[in-house]
Amino acid sequence: MQEIRLKTDRRTQLVDITTKVQEALGDVPHTTAGVTINEGADPAVAADLEAALEKVVDDRWEWKHVEDPDGPNAPSHIRASLMSPQIMIPLDDGKLALGTWQGIFFCEFDGPRDRKVYVTALS
Repeated sequence: MQEIRLKTDRRTQLVDITTKVQEALGDVPHTTAGVTINEGADPAVAADLEAALEKVVDDRWEWKHVEDPDGPNAPSHIRASLMSPQIMIPLDDGKLALGTWQGIFFCEFDGPRDRKVYVTALS
């Protein structure tokens, strides 16, 4: 384990620690996707979550970060920040310890594109 020390100078502040994390761990996956656990029995839940994220972070806002000629991908970064780049799920006798209705979802916010998902079992 490696410790990263920071000193902030504002009450609310985002500090880019990518370089320090990369030095400690290696590559960082793309920043416009995430993973989450939610109800997996009814596909309408995923559709509702997609619609909610698109309303909470609207593509039509005046975005400063415009990288794509087809439109800004800043909303993709914001939506990914609202989700998580990782989840941890306990194992029970070698099986995922999820609730009856739970499913694991990869959250694409800048697609369509080819992606990789990394799975690591901790023991």
